[in-house]
This record gives sequence, C-alpha cells and structure tokens, in this order.
Amino acid sequence: MTSDFPDAPVLDDIDARPGSTASLLRTFIGVFLRPLGGWISAADLVALAGDLGIPPTQARTGITRLKQKGLLLAERDDTIGYRLNPAAIPMLERGDRRIFEMREMTDTDPWCLVSFSIPESARSTRHQLRRRLQWIGAGVVSPALWICPGHLKDEALQILHELDARRWTTLFLASAPAPAGTLVEAAAQWWDLDALRAEHLAFQASLATLPTEPFAASVQLIDRWRVLPYTDPGLPPSMLPTDWPGRRSFDEFARRSAALAEPAWEHVRARITERAHSV
Repeated sequence: MTSDFPDAPVLDDIDARPGSTASLLRTFIGVFLRPLGGWISAADLVALAGDLGIPPTQARTGITRLKQKGLLLAERDDTIGYRLNPAAIPMLERGDRRIFEMREMTDTDPWCLVSFSIPESARSTRHQLRRRLQWIGAGVVSPALWICPGHLKDEALQILHELDARRWTTLFLASAPAPAGTLVEAAAQWWDLDALRAEHLAFQASLATLPTEPFAASVQLIDRWRVLPYTDPGLPPSMLPTDWPGRRSFDEFARRSAALAEPAWEHVRARITERAHSV
C-alpha cells in the first residue's frame, strides 16, 4: 500500500459551481469518504459519480483535478484507489459545522472586526484576503475594515495565517455596531443582502427539481446548499428585513437532508459491496 501525504492545508474550493463535476465530486467526498475510512477504489468512485449523472471520462478528469488541488491522494491497496488527504480534514470539519448547523446571531453576540493595511508590494495577498473574508460571510465596512460574527474569529485568523498576512492586521472583538442610520440600513451597506436573498430564493425553488433517487437527491441537495451557509453570515434579526428567507432555507435543507441520509448511505454501501463481490 503506497501513498504520499503532503502537509499543505487544503482550502475550500470557492470557485466550484454547484452542480458541476468538481462540485458534485467534492460534495460526495466531503459527506461519504470519511465514514468509509477515508479510502475508495477508483472503480467505486467512478461508478458512484455515474449515479450522479457524471459520465466516466468526465468523472476521471474531475478526480484528476481534485488530486491536483490536494483533496485526494492516489493510493493503491489491493486495487487502484484514492485516499482523502489528511490535510483536508480541518476544511471538511469546518464545512460540517457550517453546512449542517445553522448559526444565527443574537443582538448580544460579539462581532469580530478585521482591520488591515497591506503594502502595495503584497497586492495579491490583499486581493486574496478580501476574497476569502467575503467567502466566510464577512461584510465590508470600508475597504480595509471588515466585520463578521464573533464566532468566526478563528476562521478569520486561520485565513490570515494561511495567507501570511497576520503581521498587517489587527482584530477587535466588539459589541453591537452603532452606525449613523439603522442597523438594517448598515447591514444592507456592508453585505449584499439583495444577492443573498436571491440565492436563498433560488435554492428554495431548486428543491422542486431534485432527483427522485435518494443518493443523487442527497448529494445534489447538499451541493446546492453548501455555499449559502458560508456567504450568509447569520445576522441577528435586528439587522435583517422582516421577511428574510434564511431560516426557511435552512429548515427545508435540514428536513430533506435528514430524510435522505440513510437511503443515500444504503445506496453507497450497496454499490461498494456489489463491486467487491464482483471482483
């Protein structure tokens, strides 16, 4: 049995479009590979990708790209297969908390402010920092001052360390902001709430088009949902319009994912057992 385990942390793929080959494969790996012991044969992975509507050639190309991104490592046991990179575990565990546990702030919860002054010589780092802060749901108070829920402080720190940008930043834990206008008006300035609302409504509408087969439905449901818990920071009710759709989105996701989980696992176990018996 051979494998090679790089030490570099594996990052969230914020560019994988939900429903794409890369996104569906990442979702499958994130949900199923750890409970399977972290390893899967190449044949099983391609077969299960086929159950998601991904043709074999396309699946193999997608798997190659996931190897290049460090999520999977080629590892041969009795047959050719893939091992989940141990360096990806923190990223996947962070995803578990975001995707399956909706966190909504209350008016008494603390905020984390991220202030930075990054030199022009590190312009690319500044760009990456803004991009990744936005990805975890931080809002823009000003170009060099960002705000996020206090419980995301560790994630913000992790981003700073991974980008080697900690020396240019100061973090503050703060109580409720006191803007010139209302909190609802401030939130609409700091976050693109119109875009977030549209994403929630699009997710809710997409539920009508889920496949009937539980495995494909489960993976597609999680894949369609997984971006929203990152980009939506879970603002307190005092900062949101009264008809905010976030809670309904999560309740629908939680109900459906719970109902689909066991039938989906039965399908995965049957697929792997079936192939093991046919070898």
